[in-house]
Amino acid sequence: MRRVIRFGCAGDTLVGTLDEGRSATGLLIVTGGNEVRAGAHRGMAMLAARLATDGVPVFRFDRRGVGDSEGVNSGYLGSRDDLVVAAVAFRAEAPSVRRLVGFGNCDAASALALFGREAGVDILVLANPWVVEDHDHLPPAAAIRRRYAERLLSPRAWVRLVAGGVDLRKLFSGLRKLAQPAPQGLPDRVIAAIGGWGDEARIVLARGDNTAIAFADAAAARDLPTPTEIIDTASHSFARERDAAALEAAIRAALRASGDLGPPQPRSG
Repeated sequence: MRRVIRFGCAGDTLVGTLDEGRSATGLLIVTGGNEVRAGAHRGMAMLAARLATDGVPVFRFDRRGVGDSEGVNSGYLGSRDDLVVAAVAFRAEAPSVRRLVGFGNCDAASALALFGREAGVDILVLANPWVVEDHDHLPPAAAIRRRYAERLLSPRAWVRLVAGGVDLRKLFSGLRKLAQPAPQGLPDRVIAAIGGWGDEARIVLARGDNTAIAFADAAAARDLPTPTEIIDTASHSFARERDAAALEAAIRAALRASGDLGPPQPRSG
């Protein structure tokens, strides 16, 4: 059964959705960017329905200023209170829940790493955590380096360059960005927060996604030991069926780690 839940946050009314189940471990889904609680392509709503079929209660919500919720959107770094009250509402509406697994993609993953402890989350599954501070509309420097390295090895890319098929202004913008020192504040903060979770955090990265590439580069530079699973896709939202299945398997593994979920169930449809 799926229910819509309304709860308060600093004088505003937030809206969440609970897919009910009797398991003692619940999944709290936090959406990234300005995405509503259904997720890209309704992926999070469908994931919640499948897990609830196996008895796992799943709670999704719109933070302030997003979707059906009131208030001003302060972005992921201003979402601490939203996350805390959502976890409280989840436990109140699903009294069987004793442990929470938190899942987020992109900046929602970073928010969970930063504020999940205060919300009482026990285990994290963090997909493509956001560590990019640039606001120049170019890909992260780590992604630019990888793309250039691939093109240097491609004869076709050299033919395009000689034939004038390469946007030189875009090329020089990328090179200029590579020459600049990378901002350190946000990567330091997010990766330190993830490291503080120890074995209670798991990373999932989309191999060809720019956000994931930037995170992997920053994590390697800081020797982050958190277990990481790579899914062979360029889709940031794991949109293809096989990508979504791999992401779901990673989430189910975290739920099973709590000792309260049975063996994986076959995906239907």
